Amino acid sequence: MSDAEPVQIRPMTLADCDRVSEIRVLGWQFAYRGLMPQPFLDALSATADAERRRARFLKGDGSVLNLVATVDDEIIGWAALGPYRDDELRTEDAELYAIYLDPEHVGTGAGRALMREGLRQCATLGHERVYLWVVRGNARARRFYERAGFWADGAEEPYEVAGVAVPELRYVREVRGRTADRPQTRITRASALRTSPGRPRPLTAVSGSSPTRAPPPPPAPDEPGRRSVPV
Repeated sequence: MSDAEPVQIRPMTLADCDRVSEIRVLGWQFAYRGLMPQPFLDALSATADAERRRARFLKGDGSVLNLVATVDDEIIGWAALGPYRDDELRTEDAELYAIYLDPEHVGTGAGRALMREGLRQCATLGHERVYLWVVRGNARARRFYERAGFWADGAEEPYEVAGVAVPELRYVREVRGRTADRPQTRITRASALRTSPGRPRPLTAVSGSSPTRAPPPPPAPDEPGRRSVPV
């Protein structure tokens, strides 16, 4: 693929669920190879993911922003953002629940386009900060977030996948009228260990983010702490 594809960003629709789930599963398998148990990654099902995604989408309350990136009308990426989840509570800050690309389109600028539009909409909605969780060993995703203005704020916790603890770091970025070096207010969480319900939760996988704590408001992504795919 070229380094500068003509990427368009639009809201996700119900008809996009199959393709978004396919991208999500491909993203996990691409981003987390060597970081999560391979049998777990091999068993991920785009069909099962799409069924859950359609159900969440139909029950959605409008609090989660789902965006897709397209090239020539083909969906090549997906991102989801919404209220930051501090255990069962929503806060006034935002969270990037997931950002995934079809691995064939990593490095084409589609991930950056999704991130720009997501941050723009967060600012429009009045959020001052955006948080995300990323697997500590996912160097590609961490570089992507850092180039986008995020930094690790010191919070860290494990995400359990098939009995294996996968360390995750929390990143944050200001989106409204604050300087990037201003100290952040630490948000505590009641639980130090999230367990997987047998499926991945939101990662930041640019291919890289993580699973979630209390169930997010539908149709929030189904990832660990949060997770996204490599961009």
